[in-house]
Amino acid sequence: MKVMKFGGTSVGSAKMMKNVAKLISSSNKSVVVLSAMSGTTSSLIDISNYLYKNNIDGAIETICCLKNKYHSHVEELFSTKEYIEKGKELINSVFNYLRQFTNDIFTLKGEKIILSQGEILSTSLMQLYLEENNINSILLSALDFMRIDKNREPDTKYIQNKFNDILNSYPNYTIYLTQGFICRNSFGEIDNLERGGSDYTASILGGAISAEEIQIWTDIDGMHNNDPRFVEGTIPVRNLNFDEAAELAYFGAKILHPTCILPAKINNIPVRLLNTMEPNAQGTIISNKLEKGKIKAIAAKDNIISIKIKSGRMLLAYGFLRKVFEIFESYQTSIDMITTSEVGVAITIDNNNHLNEILDDLKHYGKVSIEKNMCIICVVGDLEWHNVGYESKIIEALKDIPLSMISYGGSNYNLSILLDSNNKINALRALNKNLFK
Repeated sequence: MKVMKFGGTSVGSAKMMKNVAKLISSSNKSVVVLSAMSGTTSSLIDISNYLYKNNIDGAIETICCLKNKYHSHVEELFSTKEYIEKGKELINSVFNYLRQFTNDIFTLKGEKIILSQGEILSTSLMQLYLEENNINSILLSALDFMRIDKNREPDTKYIQNKFNDILNSYPNYTIYLTQGFICRNSFGEIDNLERGGSDYTASILGGAISAEEIQIWTDIDGMHNNDPRFVEGTIPVRNLNFDEAAELAYFGAKILHPTCILPAKINNIPVRLLNTMEPNAQGTIISNKLEKGKIKAIAAKDNIISIKIKSGRMLLAYGFLRKVFEIFESYQTSIDMITTSEVGVAITIDNNNHLNEILDDLKHYGKVSIEKNMCIICVVGDLEWHNVGYESKIIEALKDIPLSMISYGGSNYNLSILLDSNNKINALRALNKNLFK
């Protein structure tokens, strides 16, 4: 059995839903994970924001606009009067439920419930379409088996046992349809996976059933060797190691979220990135295999803040870095890059939620300076020390671009460079020319 995940753009219209239905109906036995239709989650967030601000009129207007959008999808998706009516009944039921939140004091619990309706709508409509076309499928609610623990991490043992029990209860179906992103928390309340969303759901379920393959279907034919928005002539990378893919995902390759790599890697399940628009394209396959001595791809991460702490007390002082790291830990802010010298340390972060508090605490240990609007560019591949020459090629490509930090050696698969965001496009193009042409 394989797991197939389709993102928001893949189910973003009635036409796209029909394409997805063709893909899954032509496949062997599969678990199919769907995201919300593109644009839906943003509208649901807007509804929640209006309710938090007690702007009931704004919430109701957004609910009505989204409802009308879904009604137009129903008219195009279904071909029989019976299923058009069923589709309308489903939509009316969901949006009447959403309107109930305008009558009560709004809470975080209500926000989580509202956000879950996007995936519930997309999977319910897809299931109705599959039924109309006599495709052997069943809709399984993710709320019956997806659960996070008190640390907001997936409760993998529970998910494995519960999901396999449910599958065993329905042995005669070809397609098992379910929602990505949504789950229950340790209190049994509706919640979500936050990081990675539907990709994470697909990877967790793939691990739970020991799937033969996890397929992530998007609107691009695999992970490219550079950012096609800024660099001409990029090509899909056909094979990636899990660690290479994790580095690329973390440092800006938007096609895949880094959290979805780990469950697949642990269970040694290949992940295939495919294009809904071009289903016959080869895409990218991610596995534990490693191609030796090859640079694979370049990615960039924006909105980076560089923080430098300079202190004479750091010279030969043990415990200095521990104190610095504890400050970031206390504000739950992760560090992307770090370089050190005898008298200072430079760190980058991409989360500015507690920036002022962090800076105030760091000033106890030295002089602090920051730079905003920075960018991390990472070059990924097999960069072990015996592959002589890669580092010089990378630096040579950037000889005319000012660099703020270079990080190499923490991983065998990544060399990271910090520079001003204004130089990002020129850097990506220069690296592409020097490394791939």
